[in-house]
Amino acid sequence: RIGMLHVICNSADEAKVVLSQLKMVVRPMYSSPPIHGALLVKKILGDPAKLAAWKKELSGMADRILEVRSLLRNGLEAKGTPGTWNHITDQIGMFSFTGLTPTQCERLISDHHIYLLKSGRISLAGLNKANIPYMIDCVDEVVRACP
Repeated sequence: RIGMLHVICNSADEAKVVLSQLKMVVRPMYSSPPIHGALLVKKILGDPAKLAAWKKELSGMADRILEVRSLLRNGLEAKGTPGTWNHITDQIGMFSFTGLTPTQCERLISDHHIYLLKSGRISLAGLNKANIPYMIDCVDEVVRACP
């Protein structure tokens, strides 16, 4: 399945009405998903040149996420941020459980504009070599301020 829809409503009541209508539209798609997503995948994976390009891009993305994980862990450890940080590199995928508490997460969001779930789960896709030092400094600050 490929696609996403966002709807901005003016009120909670309006959101309930819109959600109800969207559920009626979406339900048949779950039961019988449209074929265009499958055709797109077939077009890319069925062509040797496109498949090779996709694999190269996928590998580049995976390597970048691994690099971000390593930079984040190493930076927190080098800064002496309290806690253990090996779980950042022990995990795999585009998301990481930071181990931060809900209070620490709330402070990251409100004071530093770093957005993550209050469970501590964060998307690593938004991190890069340019902003990783800011992330490290902010995580260090919240861990020290809210032990």
